[in-house]
Amino acid sequence: MIETLKFGNISWSHVIRPDEEDFQALKDHYHFHPLDIEDCRSPINLRPKIDVYSDYLFLILQFPIFDASQLFVDIHEIKLFWGKDYLITIGRSKWLFKEMFNSEKVLSLSGQPMDVGSSDSLLYRILDFVMGESRKVVEKVDRDVDECGKALFSKHSEKIIEKISITRKNVILLNTMFKPQMILFSKLQNGTIKGFAGNMLDYWGNILDYYQKIWDMLEDDGELIKGYSTTFDSMLVNKTNEVIKILTLVSSILLPLTFIASIYGMNIKLPMQDHPYSFFFVSGSMLGIAILMIIYFRTKRWM
Repeated sequence: MIETLKFGNISWSHVIRPDEEDFQALKDHYHFHPLDIEDCRSPINLRPKIDVYSDYLFLILQFPIFDASQLFVDIHEIKLFWGKDYLITIGRSKWLFKEMFNSEKVLSLSGQPMDVGSSDSLLYRILDFVMGESRKVVEKVDRDVDECGKALFSKHSEKIIEKISITRKNVILLNTMFKPQMILFSKLQNGTIKGFAGNMLDYWGNILDYYQKIWDMLEDDGELIKGYSTTFDSMLVNKTNEVIKILTLVSSILLPLTFIASIYGMNIKLPMQDHPYSFFFVSGSMLGIAILMIIYFRTKRWM
């Protein structure tokens, strides 16, 4: 399914879940490289890249979105053919095309229809919109990192482990998503890879600044969530050690008392068993041993 928007002489076509008929139409009409068509056929997420040809550029870009549970970050991949007077985007959903088409903020500027003088400026406006949406996802993950830090000292350890694990997974995915694209847009910004308009370096620089700010935020979040995870593990180990220590002390105190009780529970002749106050002697001895052991443990600062 192909949908098209027109901006004067510039067109933007979005292909949703293309079939073989769509791929054949692209090859016949635009003569795209067969390897690019193969990349578009691939159902798996590929590494972001840009391939330069004499009459067009082929880009694979990735942007974050939340899944249906709103917990995990997922990859939204866009494959894009960029020619002098056209843009062709290929994706698994209508998300980008629909949002851009319905967004007055994007398709208009100061209340006036957006003036698209080149495919470069259209691509910039699309990327600017997508980066704004991506920033919302990153800021949500950043807030999750802060919440993990605040929840470290709460008593609900299972929920903290789950929260830290999910947030750390999201931060790692965002890092692997944005890092290669910074290199890609730095090539556009410094002129190593040229588009079709000569006045776009500042605009690509703005996109690169977006990426740099997001990357800096993700680097900080990565260090923080790693530190929170290590801190929580240390706290959990320390708490476990304290529990084991208490149980060991209780077992150590009860061990001689259990030994004495087991001896006097045997059906044999024992000292003082016929004495009328034997119960009090044995009980007093056991209590005395317990008190002496507690004093000893406190002297050694074991409890």
